[in-house]
Amino acid sequence: MTKAIPSTQVDNETTIVTRWDFAPGAETGVHIHGHDYCVVPLQDGVLKIVDPDGGETLAEMHAGKSYYRSKGVHHNVINANDFEYSFVEIEFK
Repeated sequence: MTKAIPSTQVDNETTIVTRWDFAPGAETGVHIHGHDYCVVPLQDGVLKIVDPDGGETLAEMHAGKSYYRSKGVHHNVINANDFEYSFVEIEFK
């Protein structure tokens, strides 16, 4: 498994900002979000989202079109593109 590369940009009392860079096929690994969060895609592309039961969803991402999720999301995120892909994740402590 090729791992996505996280780069923490901010980590203070209220917020964590992480840029995630994915090679083609790279993944975050299975994880559970401990905070509410917002994702800001840096380019158009498709991510494969795998839930704990193995269910897969393809999520179309659009540059600058952010989305919000509540804490507790449990998944693995995989770059389904044949090119490098990046987004910024903002977590609210």
